[in-house]
Amino acid sequence: MRTLYRLLILLLLPAFALRLWWKSLGNKGYREQWRERFGHYAPEPPGSRLRSPLWIHAVSVGEVAAAVPLIKALRQALPDVDFLITTTTPTGRDAVTRQFGQALRHAYFPYDAGFIVRRFIAHFRPRALIILETELWPNLLAHCAAQSIPAYLVNGRLSMNSANRYALLRQLVAPMLNQFEGIAMQTREDADRLLGLGAPADLLHVTGSLKYDVHVPASLFEEAASLRRDLGLDRPVWIAASTRAGEEPEVLAAFARVAKALPRVLLVLAPRHPERFTEVEDLCLKAGLSVHRRTAGLMEARRAEVFLLDTMGELMKFYAAADVAFVGGSLLPFGGQNMLEPAALGVPVVTGPSLYNFAAIAGRLADAGALHVAATAEGVASQVIAWLSDSEQRDAAGRAGKASIAANRGATQRTLAMLQPLLDRTDASCAA
Repeated sequence: MRTLYRLLILLLLPAFALRLWWKSLGNKGYREQWRERFGHYAPEPPGSRLRSPLWIHAVSVGEVAAAVPLIKALRQALPDVDFLITTTTPTGRDAVTRQFGQALRHAYFPYDAGFIVRRFIAHFRPRALIILETELWPNLLAHCAAQSIPAYLVNGRLSMNSANRYALLRQLVAPMLNQFEGIAMQTREDADRLLGLGAPADLLHVTGSLKYDVHVPASLFEEAASLRRDLGLDRPVWIAASTRAGEEPEVLAAFARVAKALPRVLLVLAPRHPERFTEVEDLCLKAGLSVHRRTAGLMEARRAEVFLLDTMGELMKFYAAADVAFVGGSLLPFGGQNMLEPAALGVPVVTGPSLYNFAAIAGRLADAGALHVAATAEGVASQVIAWLSDSEQRDAAGRAGKASIAANRGATQRTLAMLQPLLDRTDASCAA
């Protein structure tokens, strides 16, 4: 099975290159350092101290955000160790830069062809690999095993749909799972699904979600208060964040219903992918709405009906400035996006029904009364109106969200406990 996989990957490399070029038409970030994806790296700068780094792979923005508390804890535990972070998207790369500046080395994740993976390993010589969530790459894991590079999977999640797809490739998946030295899954259900695919029971740990350990600096609320003054203290604000293609028309239809009930309401609209900003602005204009883009500043923001958040790295600040949050990727079958960020800020959350990527988190927030799952855009509008019209109900939902997050913290420490053998070996090698 793996031989067939190796051949397939080689045949698909031209298609990967073409897809990269296509994506670069909408986001020029995909053109930058594109050779890294094929295993070609610039020489390390003079004086670089990158030596046998601990390699952490986080696909994009969400995974980077989840990894931040773990990376900080690992750096504190291993002060003499260098760190390499890989992502697959430019937005993920930018998130690494925002969080860590030049303190950590970033590179793009290599395509899973054997010769590319070998180049990557030969160049960086990582001492260990930690993969966020459920990224399974047969060639990568096989070459790590061959080079005695221990691999760990942390913050893993596995929906029923994904488990069913992996089950069709069990002969390929089971050997991969046996190459990990430790696997930390978010829930018992996630662990049981992976167990059914052939993961060794003695490797599996249930640690909860790292996303619960999100840190909210006090300065964020000060920045949000200033931002809210610019948006307008005398008007209700709801944010529709991480929306995906096809969802914005539904959100704008919901906004029309909300605006009919609350005429001065402001919609902050934050599409998930930056290459779609202009497309989403055009949708708003075609709907007859006045739009103001974040990159145009804040001077005219109060006159707009829709404030288009066309920057990256500011979502938490805008969540904190809003009264109610809708989290996208949920009205259409995308599986949802992270709703813990607004909940951590005390902002009540509305989503659509597609939440399979965050089922456990959504269930806890809904049970606490912090999250309302609407079946349709009309349902989203109704709940937004209800919360914007009733400050006591809205505040109670916000407090419930913060309490739910506080009750479920601790995944970082549980993950570190699983990684303790790696930490001990690494610490001993540094002291030698």
